[in-house]
Amino acid sequence: MIDFATAPGGHRLAAGERDRALDIPGFGQVFTDHMVTMRWSEHSGWHDGRLEPYGPFTLPPSTSVFHYGQAVFEGMKAYRQAGGSLALFRPEANAERFNRSARRLAMPGLPPEVFVRAVELLVTQDRNWVPQGEGRSLYLRPFMIATQPGLGFTHPSSSYLFCVIASPATPYFGPAGPRALTVWLCEDYVRAAPGGTGEAKAAGNYAAAFAAGRQAVAHGCDQVVWLDAAERARVEEMGGMNLFFVYGGERPRLLTPELTGALLPGITRDSLLTLAGDLGMDAGEGRITAAQWREECEAARLTETFACGTAAVIAPVGTVRSASGGWQVGDGNPGPVMRRLRTELLDIQYGRVPDPHRWMHKVD
Repeated sequence: MIDFATAPGGHRLAAGERDRALDIPGFGQVFTDHMVTMRWSEHSGWHDGRLEPYGPFTLPPSTSVFHYGQAVFEGMKAYRQAGGSLALFRPEANAERFNRSARRLAMPGLPPEVFVRAVELLVTQDRNWVPQGEGRSLYLRPFMIATQPGLGFTHPSSSYLFCVIASPATPYFGPAGPRALTVWLCEDYVRAAPGGTGEAKAAGNYAAAFAAGRQAVAHGCDQVVWLDAAERARVEEMGGMNLFFVYGGERPRLLTPELTGALLPGITRDSLLTLAGDLGMDAGEGRITAAQWREECEAARLTETFACGTAAVIAPVGTVRSASGGWQVGDGNPGPVMRRLRTELLDIQYGRVPDPHRWMHKVD
């Protein structure tokens, strides 16, 4: 087991300032007092684990990450549960996905128990930053970057920096609860292709999405929906989130796009597939084209669409726009299936109901 040296510094914010920041933290705007860092080299492996004050890194301009983009990250949350205890949601699953992303970018893996320990250490140290209240949480961002100086590009970096930072957060699309989003069906750009880096949480995937995101905003939309790279027909993801399509009725049926190597295997996605079964719904993976999405909404067979991910939890889609026209999903408002799944998931995360799948990891 790798040991972490602890060198906590003075608080960056006094208690009163921290409390004001926690009132309306937004998302990813305010950061806690500390961070955890660890380094890797070919000769020493993982070493120099530290809990230290939050602050800048000093890296040469020739550092590999700036030029060749070897960078991966995770997104996860800590929750303040009933009675004040703290818990992480499925951190082992984040550790496994982090290592899959690292392998795809030829970066070193991190033992899952070390990954979880690093996150626990930061949450424990900055526990006063974990906000209370519905929809509030401490968002955690573990990431790894290549740190070898030099411009040779025939081989991956020989050194890396792992870091965990934390930010108190309200829901990504606002604190007032889920509102129906308007989305742009992008037909010009693609997010990823099979065999690429789509199933990894690689930083470059998100940079490549910004142009389409601007296109969506220009058309009055909240997010972009991606189509497959080969035919520009099948629906894949929304922004950086997985999608679900709901066929209503007494026993609703949920469909989420299958994992083809171009989609991120979301942990919230996996959890909702399980919860839907627990609630007596049929849920599975498959394929749906944009044309089918429109036709089945207009025929009132497809009654809800929602996206899911760590940041937003669940975000309903009310309206779809595209260069060839648009349509409404259901009545354009958040639907009952989405609401039920969201309530069930949040109740588990905040400790209000039993946790039958043992997803919550208590932080001492």
